[in-house]
Amino acid sequence: MSLRGAFDTAAAERRAALVAYLTFGDPDPATSIDIVEAAARAGADVIELGVPFSDPSADGPSIQRAMERALVAGATLAGALEAVAELRRRGIATPIVLFGYYNPMFVMGPDAFAARAAAAGVDAVLTVDLPIDELAELATPLAAHGVGVIPLVAPTSTPERIARLAPFRAPFVYYISLTGVTGVRAAAPVDPARLEIIRQAASAPVAVGFGIRTPQDAAPFARIADGVVVGTALVDRVAAGSPAGAAERVASLIRELAAAMKR
Repeated sequence: MSLRGAFDTAAAERRAALVAYLTFGDPDPATSIDIVEAAARAGADVIELGVPFSDPSADGPSIQRAMERALVAGATLAGALEAVAELRRRGIATPIVLFGYYNPMFVMGPDAFAARAAAAGVDAVLTVDLPIDELAELATPLAAHGVGVIPLVAPTSTPERIARLAPFRAPFVYYISLTGVTGVRAAAPVDPARLEIIRQAASAPVAVGFGIRTPQDAAPFARIADGVVVGTALVDRVAAGSPAGAAERVASLIRELAAAMKR
């Protein structure tokens, strides 16, 4: 299923799409692939697969620690791309967004990265440190290979910046519910009218994330947004016990969150 198709299917079923973030390589590369597979099979509509980076400036303590564990275990951008390919070989058709920081992609080379992402089965890429002013540097080679980009919009984004979303033809837009890093504070209330402005400007669905941890947190956003992003709570489930049980711990929370997506 395409990334936009996942949102269209959710809308037709009168629910928001569940976007699940997990860090590749946590607790180790092989186990993390099993965890992502379990999340997809448990009901995640979209997977955001985090690429470990040494300076994850947009991420809070839980995801920082997950990235540290992954780097120690040998996770790399190339490994994340191979993980996507392995998930496709296992029959996982759930759309996958590669979530990361631009430096490793820049080092690989935007054109080479775009070609490898497409070959692996990546649907779109989200770079938290590449602002819309510079996003074309990555978006253009990705588009040439049929891979989308996911722009970020913040509570502080001006109407002028929101108006610049349209040329990217994004599969969806990620709206950050609050300023700061992930997983530290509860999500702030979001004005439905602001989400509609973003939808119209981008001609795309809008998913809300940052600070959404539980089904109870997710439910109000599911009523006003096209998608809901949950990350830190899932990463915490990975770290909450033995690696052998991580896939089921994550799958259990995915099932609870998926039930909360209904409008």
